[in-house]
Amino acid sequence: MLSWLSKQVVTHTMARLRAGDPGPTLMLDAPDVQMTFPGDNSWAGVHSGKPAHERWLRRFARVGLQIFPDEVVAKGFPWNTTICVRGRDYLQSPHGETIYENRYVIWGRMAWGRLKEYEVYEDTEKTKRLDEYLAAKDPTLMAA
Repeated sequence: MLSWLSKQVVTHTMARLRAGDPGPTLMLDAPDVQMTFPGDNSWAGVHSGKPAHERWLRRFARVGLQIFPDEVVAKGFPWNTTICVRGRDYLQSPHGETIYENRYVIWGRMAWGRLKEYEVYEDTEKTKRLDEYLAAKDPTLMAA
C-alpha cells in the first residue's frame, strides 16, 4: 500500500515538474533536505537545504527536461521511510530530436512525509554531454 501511494505522489510531482512547476516537489521537502547528484557536470554536487534544492529543480524545469517514474518502492515507518524511484528522463529539441536520454535511480529517506535526503544514480557521461549541448545552445541554461 505504501509503495502504491508513493507512486501516485511521485507521478504527480514529476508531472508538475515536467510542466515547469517544481512546487509540489518542494512541498514535500524538509527545510534541511539534502540532494546529492553525481558526476563531473554542472548538475553535480550536494545541494543542502530547501533553497538550494529549489534552484536545482527550477533549472531542471527551465531546461525542459522530461522525467518519468517507472517504479516506486517505499518501506518503513512514518518517521523513517526509505523510498526508491527508478525511471527515465530526456530532453528533445524543438524539432523533436532527442538531445538527451537517461535512466536513473533515486534512493531517498523521508520522515513524516517530508523528504530528508536523496541521492540520484545515473549515467553521468550522458549528463556531461547534455551540458555540452546546453552550453552551445544557450549558456544561460548552465547556471541554477
